[in-house]
Amino acid sequence: MLRSLAGKTQEDIAEVIGISRQAYAKWERGETIPDIEKCGRLAEFYGVTMDS
Repeated sequence: MLRSLAGKTQEDIAEVIGISRQAYAKWERGETIPDIEKCGRLAEFYGVTMDS
């Protein structure tokens, strides 16, 4: 949801986080979850707290 609201592609976010687009796609599909470091990067990018 946040990615769509930001008008970003999976590729855009993956590049910022430092992962592949495929890995990010798996997170969105719920197949895998990011580690705590990547969660922090995502939260910072989206301007939210990790617990939200």
